[in-house]
Amino acid sequence: MEALAEQRKESRSTFAWPVSVWLPEANRFFNGQSCNVSKTGVFVRLSLTAPIRSGDVVELNFPRTADLAKEKGQFARIKKGKVVRIERKNMLETAEIGVGIAFQ
Repeated sequence: MEALAEQRKESRSTFAWPVSVWLPEANRFFNGQSCNVSKTGVFVRLSLTAPIRSGDVVELNFPRTADLAKEKGQFARIKKGKVVRIERKNMLETAEIGVGIAFQ
């Protein structure tokens, strides 16, 4: 079996936070959890039922706490990104898929 080469350009930080991913083709949000984040992207876990594919352009909504929302004037941090990787390891045990998204 061939090993995958590391492709990250920036270091990642563990960041477990709720996230909503807008999939335009499905015309709806799918709720999930972020796992880690860097300046250039994020890795999230979504329901196995999310109809997401590599190459999809999505919108990520990271909800803010009430205090931060008051300070920033918005209730969510919104970013656009492109799906660059889908990980299906352990999907039968967890009913989730891992999704790597590069920010645009």
